[in-house]
Amino acid sequence: MAYDVFWFLPTSGDTRYLGTSDFGRAPTNAYIRQIAETADRLGYDGLLIPTGASCTDPWVTAASLVTVTRRIRLLVALRTSITGPTLGARQAAALDEALGGRLLLNVVVGGDATELAADGAFYDHAERYAAADEYLTVWKRLMAGETVDFEGRHVRVAGARNFHPAVQTPWPPLYFGGSSAAAHDLAARHVDAYLTWGEPPEAVAEKIADVRARAARQGRSVRFGVRLHVIVRETEDEAWAEADRLISRLTDDDIARAQANYARMDSVGQARMAALHGGRRDRLVVAPNLWAGVGLVRGGAGTALVGSPEQVVARLEEYAALGVDTFVLSGYPHLEEAIRFAELAFPLIAGKAPVTLRDTAQTGGAFDIRATAR
Repeated sequence: MAYDVFWFLPTSGDTRYLGTSDFGRAPTNAYIRQIAETADRLGYDGLLIPTGASCTDPWVTAASLVTVTRRIRLLVALRTSITGPTLGARQAAALDEALGGRLLLNVVVGGDATELAADGAFYDHAERYAAADEYLTVWKRLMAGETVDFEGRHVRVAGARNFHPAVQTPWPPLYFGGSSAAAHDLAARHVDAYLTWGEPPEAVAEKIADVRARAARQGRSVRFGVRLHVIVRETEDEAWAEADRLISRLTDDDIARAQANYARMDSVGQARMAALHGGRRDRLVVAPNLWAGVGLVRGGAGTALVGSPEQVVARLEEYAALGVDTFVLSGYPHLEEAIRFAELAFPLIAGKAPVTLRDTAQTGGAFDIRATAR
């Protein structure tokens, strides 16, 4: 079955090993553009540009990719807790026009109260979602061309207007992820696509069923996606060896510090990620080919599909059978793994063109088999 495959831009930095090592890569704009251009050329359908205190600004990053990408869509964070809806509408319209209608928006409410406080937002969990509901209500009206007067508990505007429309009408598609009941309600009321981190298929199925039912009560339907890392190699043994290598430089103290940091957050999704492994190295395989090792020290998406191309694509197909039509993937380091996944997995995915030449030697040298055969 056909589905969209997105890649991820590591705007907080990249690495060959998780944790502290000598192989970190700074998220320079030149490096980020290199990954974006590569993903565009290979045929990925979209790029997720993350947001957070440790990330470069997603809107500036997206703007820098306008002239170096051709067809790939950019999934950019719409921060409902730290920006106003009028500014958000103007930015979205301008960027969508610059991209020729290739903008997607990732609604980010926020899951770390400490990080939000540093940005000047002092909301508890319930208030964040109430504010997001008001924000999106106003934002959508602005994107639809209305002049808006609105007085809510968290959002207040008078005579607000977006003068220059986006290419996509009535607005660029809205994506969103969250695991709490409040998050599912927000998804049901407002978004076009609900994203979940890569939990075991039965857990993802429960989330999809809940969001779908809540959306139906609103007279709406919602699409679904999964955010995952991937470690794909020509053989299963090679893939699992790579997974072990990725966390080989982590110390127990590294893991303990990271898990203590995530435990203080009030994000339900982060708690679900941590519960998969409990901070233990002996509990990392949580479903067939689904490995939770990334989540030992990385917040947010903490699971990876690990295996041969056939195994990894089979697992993607299992999620697709649940109703998932978008996968947002990543791998360390992101430049090389974007190429590797496309070379190994795209030939097995419906609608994806192979990116290598099969059964043809391509050495580029004087002794290429094609040259000596003449």
